[in-house]
This record gives sequence, structure tokens and C-alpha cells, in this order.
Amino acid sequence: MKAIFDKLYDNYHQDLFQYIFYMVKDKETTEDLIQEVYIKVLKSYANFKGESSEKTWLFSIARHVTYDHFRSLKRKRNRIMDLFDWEEKGETLSDQGELPEDIAIKNEQIKQMYKLLDKCTIDQKSVLILRYLQSFSIQETAEILNFSVSKVKTTQHRGLKNLKKRLLEQNTQGGDVQ
Repeated sequence: MKAIFDKLYDNYHQDLFQYIFYMVKDKETTEDLIQEVYIKVLKSYANFKGESSEKTWLFSIARHVTYDHFRSLKRKRNRIMDLFDWEEKGETLSDQGELPEDIAIKNEQIKQMYKLLDKCTIDQKSVLILRYLQSFSIQETAEILNFSVSKVKTTQHRGLKNLKKRLLEQNTQGGDVQ
């Protein structure tokens, strides 16, 4: 099993890391989620039937782990929100820290694209990252996301349209993405 794991790690670790990082935009969280992916891989490799490529299978696991992370964050946020009496105080909490993409990505155009990706739906963001940043085919993207090929194409089209619209808005306003 060690040889198989080493092969998977050597062949796909960098791509998996980038995919999850593009989704969560935090290095420590990405490292934690990568560990979860590898644990699931080790536990379930015996069940891998080879109906898709190993890379597609790994990215499918990474997608599920990442989505579970987002669900967990949402539940946690909802519990925190319930602790405060927002009506009485009228206060809001805001994060004053620097955004992870501001720290990790120096190129201004790439930073703007990441900000625009955050304005897309989770499905659009997933499809665009897999298709354009990870260079998966439409078929591979469909397998990873458990979508039909038609849904990938539609989601990709809508995501690109959304990005184009926001880029045009940004350029006409002459400012940063909000």
C-alpha cells in the first residue's frame, strides 16, 4: 500500500493542493483538508474499481472533503450567530485580517480573478477551477463533480458569463472588485 500511496502522492499532490487551496484560500486549512483526503484514499483504495482515472477519483474525494469543510463552517457560523442578540445591539462582526489571497498571490490580475471567482456560485467556482486552473476535460470535470456533461457545460458557460459581467462592471467603475 505504501508504494501505491507514494505513487499517488508523487503524481497528484501538487494538483490536489492547488485545487483545495483555490477553493479555501488558506494554506493551513488546505493542509488539513489534504490530510483528510489522503486518509480517505488510504481507507477506500481497496474499493477503487478503476471506472475512472486515479486522478479523477482523487479529485472527487477532494471535492467531497472540501464541500464537507464548507458545510461545517456554515453550521459553525450559524451556531455563533445564534449566540448573539443581533436585534438589540445592531452590531456586526467583521474580519480585519488580510485576505489569504492577498498574502499568497502577488500578481494583481490573478488576485482580481480570485476575487471574481468568489462571486460565482460554488458549482461555477468548482467547474472553472477544475477546467481552467487544473486543466481537466469536461468529461473528467463531470466525473469529479458527479455532474452530467451537459451540467458542466452549462455551469461553465454561466460561470464565464458571470466573470465577464463582473469584469466589465469593474472596468466601467474603474475600481477593485467588492
